[in-house]
Amino acid sequence: MLRRPKPTDSEADLLKDQQEFIKSGSLSAATVFRRPDKRRGEAGGDAEEAHNDHNPESQRDVVTIEDLPDELPSLTPAPPKKSRFKNSRVTFEDEDAGERLDRHDTHISAVLSKIVERDTSSIPISLPEVTGMAFPKVLHRSATGTQVPLPAIGGKKSIFARQIAAQRLKDGKLPSHFMSQTPQKPKPSVQNLPTQTNLDMDLCDHAGDRVAPISSSRLVSGEGLGVANSLDDTRRIHRENQQKLLAMSPSEILEEQKKLLCQLDPRLVEFVRSRRAENSSCKHPEGKSSEESVRISSGSSSDAAPCPKPKEVGMEAAEGEEGEEEEEEDEGVSLRCVMIEKELPVKPQKEWVHMDQVEPDKLEWMGNLPAPRKTRTKRAMQARFDFNGILIPPTEDLPTHLGLHHHGEEPERAGYSLQELFLLSRSQLIQQRTLALSTLGNILSKARAGEYHSTLKGSILSTLLDAGLLFLLRFALDDGVEGVMSAAVHALRALLVCREDEECLDLTFSWFRGLATFPLMPSQEEEEEEDEHLDEILKVTAKEKEERKTDHDVAQQDVIKGLLRMKLLPRLRYILEVVRPSPRVVQDILEVLTRIARHSSSSATQVIDCPRLMETVMSEFLPTTWTTPSLPLLQSVYGRPLACAMKLLRILATSGRHACARLLNSFSVRERLSCLLSAEPSELLLEPYEALSVTTEAYRMWAVAAGYGQACDLYIDLYPALVRALQSFHRTLAPSDPLLQPQLQRVLALLALLTQVTHTAGCHQELHADMVSSTGDECPPPPPPVSWIHVTGLPASLLGHLKSFVKGLDHQVQRDVSLTLLPAYLLYFAAFYHQLTKQSCFKPVETLYELEQLASEVLLPLISHGAVQDLIKNLKSSSVVCREQSTSVHPDTSPSLPGLACPGWRDCVVLMASSCPFPLLTSLTLLLETVACIHKGLTCKFTGLLVSEPVVCYLRSITQATPTLSHTQAWLLRHEHHLIYLLVCLAYRSVPIDAQVAKLAPLYHQVALALLPWLLPGSEHLAHDLLSTVIFSKDFISESHSGGPEAIELGELKLHEETSHHTSPSLQTVGALLREACHNLPSIRGCFLTHLAHLESSVQVSQDALLGRNPWIKSHLLPELTGPTLPSDWPYLPLLSLYEKTGVSGGGGLTVEQLPHGALQTVTQCLQWLLVLEVWREEALRVVLPVAKLARLSCVFLCSSDLFLEKPIQKLTWGLFRLLTRPSRLDSMDLNIPPPGLASFQDLYSALLTQYEAVSFGDRLFGCWILLPLQRKYSTTMRLAMFGEHVGSLRSLGVTPDQLSIPMERFTSPPEDSLPLVHLYFRSLVTGSLKPCWCPVLYVVALAHVNTFVFSQDAAAQEVDAARHNMLRKIYYMTDEVLKNHLLFFRLPKRDSKLGFDTYDQLPPIRAKYLDSVVGLQNGHCSDRAEEQ
Repeated sequence: MLRRPKPTDSEADLLKDQQEFIKSGSLSAATVFRRPDKRRGEAGGDAEEAHNDHNPESQRDVVTIEDLPDELPSLTPAPPKKSRFKNSRVTFEDEDAGERLDRHDTHISAVLSKIVERDTSSIPISLPEVTGMAFPKVLHRSATGTQVPLPAIGGKKSIFARQIAAQRLKDGKLPSHFMSQTPQKPKPSVQNLPTQTNLDMDLCDHAGDRVAPISSSRLVSGEGLGVANSLDDTRRIHRENQQKLLAMSPSEILEEQKKLLCQLDPRLVEFVRSRRAENSSCKHPEGKSSEESVRISSGSSSDAAPCPKPKEVGMEAAEGEEGEEEEEEDEGVSLRCVMIEKELPVKPQKEWVHMDQVEPDKLEWMGNLPAPRKTRTKRAMQARFDFNGILIPPTEDLPTHLGLHHHGEEPERAGYSLQELFLLSRSQLIQQRTLALSTLGNILSKARAGEYHSTLKGSILSTLLDAGLLFLLRFALDDGVEGVMSAAVHALRALLVCREDEECLDLTFSWFRGLATFPLMPSQEEEEEEDEHLDEILKVTAKEKEERKTDHDVAQQDVIKGLLRMKLLPRLRYILEVVRPSPRVVQDILEVLTRIARHSSSSATQVIDCPRLMETVMSEFLPTTWTTPSLPLLQSVYGRPLACAMKLLRILATSGRHACARLLNSFSVRERLSCLLSAEPSELLLEPYEALSVTTEAYRMWAVAAGYGQACDLYIDLYPALVRALQSFHRTLAPSDPLLQPQLQRVLALLALLTQVTHTAGCHQELHADMVSSTGDECPPPPPPVSWIHVTGLPASLLGHLKSFVKGLDHQVQRDVSLTLLPAYLLYFAAFYHQLTKQSCFKPVETLYELEQLASEVLLPLISHGAVQDLIKNLKSSSVVCREQSTSVHPDTSPSLPGLACPGWRDCVVLMASSCPFPLLTSLTLLLETVACIHKGLTCKFTGLLVSEPVVCYLRSITQATPTLSHTQAWLLRHEHHLIYLLVCLAYRSVPIDAQVAKLAPLYHQVALALLPWLLPGSEHLAHDLLSTVIFSKDFISESHSGGPEAIELGELKLHEETSHHTSPSLQTVGALLREACHNLPSIRGCFLTHLAHLESSVQVSQDALLGRNPWIKSHLLPELTGPTLPSDWPYLPLLSLYEKTGVSGGGGLTVEQLPHGALQTVTQCLQWLLVLEVWREEALRVVLPVAKLARLSCVFLCSSDLFLEKPIQKLTWGLFRLLTRPSRLDSMDLNIPPPGLASFQDLYSALLTQYEAVSFGDRLFGCWILLPLQRKYSTTMRLAMFGEHVGSLRSLGVTPDQLSIPMERFTSPPEDSLPLVHLYFRSLVTGSLKPCWCPVLYVVALAHVNTFVFSQDAAAQEVDAARHNMLRKIYYMTDEVLKNHLLFFRLPKRDSKLGFDTYDQLPPIRAKYLDSVVGLQNGHCSDRAEEQ
């Protein structure tokens, strides 16, 4: 029997089946023949068909294309097609065309004229029934009993048509072709067989108790067997089966049926049942229902469900084959539906709409949900959230009326997963899209607040961004429905904006240099240059590379750049200008624009340049006139000033002076500032809190502009309003007043404005002089409109305020307000006196008297006050440098969207205004340092702050700290760095005149050294000032003039007496080297300042910002946070710079004379400074890894061919080598760690070996440097390189164990486990490449490892064991008796021995026995030879 094709068959299987079918000679189900083309005159008919029947080749399914030419046709137009009916039409040349047209005219009149009315005289006329109702009775679906079944009326009919057909059938008026299809009542059954019967019995006709036989099987037809009488055979087999069944009892039938069902494939059983159902429908022309047919067993002992009525076969024969598979599938579905009908929660009724086909998968949702898990499991669960973004525990059972259950995965669990929310956000239903986007926004808000840190693994923010959240929100913004658009804006704000971050930055605005901020942009990773070897013209620029990136690539690296690339700004402008959304959406959009402006100066420029965006913001949210709202709750914020709009202007102005000038002049910000600040907040027709917020932001915006020297003309115009604002606040406010904090922030912003105006006025005289003396080529900034005379009237009134706030510290009620406002007043007076000394009207005597009064009445009482002392005690606990803040809040951040991570800041001691020590102590120290600079006599009065126990304890903890650099800490680290710097500067002035501070000079020097590599971008001036003053000051290196070098010499002398004689320079020279280095400190300072000259432009920019030179400031946006200003290994910079100039390009072959001018002196001064730090300031170099120190000092040998041979270089390098090889340093040195800037130390060591072979001339210092990495604990690669590629260098490596100052045990222990390296050791010894007179250290090392290897009896691999035996035999039969004795009788390395090692007098018994057993394998007399030895 031929196999039926299956859906899973491949093409090879189908071809194989085709070959078997052709070989069997069976008739095909279809015949393929080519129809004759009558247009070509081809004849068809019976003759051709008969020919095809006799031709066996034509019976195959072969497609042929005839009349194809062998060559391609020419590209000429094809001949026109000929009509098939043209030949049948006869036309004459002289016939009139009009008559021909009339003859063939098919006008509508011709059609209508041929209409013949049908005779209806014999057709009966039926009138509608007369009823007493005004309208016909409404037909209900429940009245289906009076309807005719669908098969009876032919196909799918409407309910009304079926009702009419039923009425006609009742009246006997149904057409005759329908009468034969009406159902008949079945004959009553005589034998009641059980429901479980055989699969092929027909119980429709009964004769007594016997079953009427069926003529043939419904399943097996016998076709395809290839036998002549196949049909007879199948009928005979069928009759025998029926006779057997008739002879069996019902119980035997059921038993046999169970056996068959257990043995057969369930899919085969389903197939047989579906075939029987199909055949039964075809064999019942009288319309017998399925209830009268055989009930099919479900394969279990329970009662079987009745088989549903199969569908009618209404397709033609040509379509029957095509729909066979679909019909079988439908039957299978119907069967399954009936089987589980009892399990469904609701029984479907036939009267229900669209329930003619049961769908169990959908009906299952009407049942009860399974109970959620009550116990936790170790397996991770999918996170699910409610509509508020709250994470739902997997064990929580929530009611279904909350709407959190759905038809997704895990239906028993409430809530939506992130994947389901993504899917729901693209729904066609508006409500679903809005709900999904709102939920995503709530999840983002809680993730940014760190609420999921302890419950979820990984970062939700990063997961959502990787999944394409950015594109989802951008698409949703283009939605035409305002609700979806608003939800998308809310989610975008939750993604980009952290309101806690913004509040923290606003809080620090009034701190020292608080208006300057870092750009919130991700760090740019350096991409590999693919066109390094191309010419400069052919190289692709950075802009072109950025343009070639896709939106997805840009968004993965930088979220803000990706949004700008996707045209976010024009869309936000459209929403604000055209859609005019609700107040919340407007607030969210303005906050999003503010976050974009904080990204970088280029992003802020794009916001300003966006067409009609800033015009819309200015006209709608910062109008010059507005009215009081008529309703208490605002329905719209359009036409009213908003604080967030003014804040957006401030952030845009922070990006640069050019942007600020555009805002002031092109967008009429001056008029807005004048309008908002000329009146009191209560007169602005706004809510009190809203009025205070708007005016506060206006003052901040003005302060930023004044920081560039702009908008200072408003100061002259609004001077009365400013004084009135200062005076109006100078009254006591209740601590419980809700407007207290807005009032305080308003006063702080006003004082920040006055401070910046004072700085700008102080530069007026210098700018005026530059303008007068400038030539045509120079173009200095124009002098500002405000001069020094305009600000001289403020200090008197502000000094009274300052004194009152100092006195207010004594009252508990006013203490918090005083601590909040005092920093701003102190910063103002520091700016005033700093600029006063530069003015031509400066009067020294009067100023000194004022400063003395200020010190006695304000500064000294403030320093000694208990509230300030409490702040000083909080320094260590509040420090960001000393320790990481261990808060319970862990905000979710992403590398592509950096933030400050400020959630929970209200609970943090660092930022609370009343307990945070940084704003007050920084401003106080700044004022003290300014006063001490002018009045040096007052310096000694301020030393109490420097020597107080809390400050000293804080500074000691700083020297042990290792802060990390990131956006989350940089914004606070910068302010703490200012405080540390000012304390060091004040100590620099106090050390020469105060003995107590002088005792702490080493501590302050260590603090300065620790602070130097921590300083962030924008603090280059601080680094330059520390290098110029404190770092290289002899006053702060007290050891240089208090017996420090002498103490080192005495220690070296004692060490020298206790040890044996050394033939090389030792630690004895370090004391003299230190004395010489301290004498050259000024020259060393000049050397380092010269090598940092590339930072000159950055130092100038930083100096202008820190010293208040406002007209020269280009931007208040600090440089990008790429790393500290100076690297941690800055003391090695001169040496590294020389190596980059000469060592890399010259290959280390240049002589000292060929080096740049002053190179020898530069290297000497660098090594001197390193020696000072290693001896007296070891903590300063603690951040530099020992492997990095060794790698940096290796440049001494790689820079030049003979630089290391110079006498001063030799001495200093020997001293540093001795310090690096101290036992404690050797233990911490790990050469397996790659040094910063290098791929691995092995690469550097290869370069050192090459340089040693080329230019060393057996130098002992260079030799020690080569031997150091060959210690046993380091990588085998370096020892393989020495004994493999550079084995020739062993001849000149004459360093003795005494000169090395490294214990030999570090080279010989533990035993070597590298078999190739042991082979190299043995080869170098046998070949004579390694001799004790050439390389004594490595000779001992090789002997030790080879001896341990050959006498080792530990279990090892067969290869290693064979190598031991082979090597031991070679040693035993060696002709060089000296080497043979050294290898066999080696005992331990010994520094005092002449050979450098100790030997056995005779082999120990264990070794002798082992030697005898190994050598005896080849020679039976080995024991005698061993005894002779």
